[in-house]
Amino acid sequence: MSGRTLRADGRPGSRTAAGRRLVGLAGAAALAWHAAPALAAVGSLRGRYAPRLAGVGDPGHVALTFDDGPHPQSTPRFLEALDRLGVRATFFLLGRWVTRAPAVVRDIVAAGHEVGLHGYDHRCLLGRGPRATRDDLTRGRDAIGAVTGQPVRWYRPPYGVLTGAALDTARLLCLTPVLWTAWGEDWLHGVTAESVQRAVLADLAGGGTVLLHDSDVTSAPGSWHATLAALPGLLDACRERGLRVGPLGAHGLPS
Repeated sequence: MSGRTLRADGRPGSRTAAGRRLVGLAGAAALAWHAAPALAAVGSLRGRYAPRLAGVGDPGHVALTFDDGPHPQSTPRFLEALDRLGVRATFFLLGRWVTRAPAVVRDIVAAGHEVGLHGYDHRCLLGRGPRATRDDLTRGRDAIGAVTGQPVRWYRPPYGVLTGAALDTARLLCLTPVLWTAWGEDWLHGVTAESVQRAVLADLAGGGTVLLHDSDVTSAPGSWHATLAALPGLLDACRERGLRVGPLGAHGLPS
């Protein structure tokens, strides 16, 4: 019974102090593995320490990305606007909505846009274990692939919150995680086209990746109207700065 105490009846008692410390260290290591990647959700940290994860690419290019689609009401409006403006983008799709609106996904691809994975459900991964995380990403990846017939290249976690299990699963599924360098804060109540433009332009720089939303399934109802109205002004601002705008595939990021 080395390393264990004995009770009065001769049966093993509680762990030694050293054993409890080892258990505590193992638990702390597991927690760090799980949660530490979530620090990348802090824009200033990922911009400084993980620029590739932040989506920093070709300094003469801006990657335009949309989250939370596809939605049969709003996403087609974005496709029409982007076609008029002559711009292609990357749409990070939710698997659950892919199964509900497969025709919209096909329209995205037919219009020359990229699709990436935003998960099957829009849930923060910090509250999900490794198995649930693997199931979510795999199920979402498979849902997109079944509709498009193409492999999925990019992955963006809900809320920008990564975990150790998400990174491991992304590697297993050959997905490249990409977050963003600028966003429109277009999920808020009271958002306007002007507020979306201000928020994006405050952090916009060559080589950056812009996050917007083409649906309101996790945002304030109707907020996508402001995002849609903001697109022409945002693209004009990019052109005035001499920046090309396109999808992540044209952004010079390693995969």
